[in-house]
Amino acid sequence: MTQRLRMGVILTAATALLLTACSSAKVDNAASTTPATTASTAACGTLNLAVNPWVGYEANAAVVKYVAEKQLGCTVVTKNISEQVAWQGFATGEIDAIVENWGHEDLAKKYITDQKVAVDFGSTGNEGIIGWYVAPWMVEKYPDITDWKNLNKYASLFKTSESGNLGAFLDGDPAYVTNDEALMKNLKLNFKVIYTGSEAALITAFRNSEAQKKPVIGYFYEPQWFLAEVPLVHIPLPTYTAGCDADPAKVACDYPPYHLNKIVSKTFADSASPAVTLLKNFSWTNEDQNLVAKYIAQDKLTDEQAAAKWVAANQAKVDAWLK
Repeated sequence: MTQRLRMGVILTAATALLLTACSSAKVDNAASTTPATTASTAACGTLNLAVNPWVGYEANAAVVKYVAEKQLGCTVVTKNISEQVAWQGFATGEIDAIVENWGHEDLAKKYITDQKVAVDFGSTGNEGIIGWYVAPWMVEKYPDITDWKNLNKYASLFKTSESGNLGAFLDGDPAYVTNDEALMKNLKLNFKVIYTGSEAALITAFRNSEAQKKPVIGYFYEPQWFLAEVPLVHIPLPTYTAGCDADPAKVACDYPPYHLNKIVSKTFADSASPAVTLLKNFSWTNEDQNLVAKYIAQDKLTDEQAAAKWVAANQAKVDAWLK
């Protein structure tokens, strides 16, 4: 987007940034690890795993961590950190792997192509969609609201104390990839982007919208377990074409589809750790991720419990990752 571009976040304290935890829907086990004393552990070594602040990513990290520790004997250190800052860790040696990357062509060029401190480890199997959504009741009551050209007609429905005379459009964490402020200007829409601060806040807003029949429009994405609870309706914007979002200030098209992938430090990728094979082969479906994310966010299992439950039911899939 311009690649889960998370506009407006400029992070400068590079040496300390990787020690700073980011807020998230549920990313609270900042540096969980199982000490290792066995030969297999020594062979595997330590895996420093970035955990970005949304529960879908957390689901990926939980399963990778569980398999690495329980089946490979690795020591896994998880670091709660925003997307852009995680990439800096490849250069400093503080991050070994990102297990759900949303685009970031600029960072890929810097750290993979130019500095050569990171490598693309292939698809997670997840297909990502970012866009604008409303609750189902709104589409039932206002059927033409799914055409973006009609949004100004309904802008007054979404006014809040924060948005003034404009409709309120809800975004999540300011670090998320978003073009929404530019889109409002370039599509000439009478809305003000309001940052709720987190994935959890977005979910609460949409949940309350459906339950209370309260007008809410905002940014959301798939894969996302919450869509099984409230099937939000996507509002298509002008069709994405390659390069239409090249200039963040002039973007006037929808978000691109995202083929989510894994990024691994070059040093770790070149190591003899069996976790390299796990990271290379790790791949699952949106449905798999949504299920583990539901275990964490809705069923309130710990990350380890959620991963253990999924692995127990999918050992054949896990075995294929380890070959």
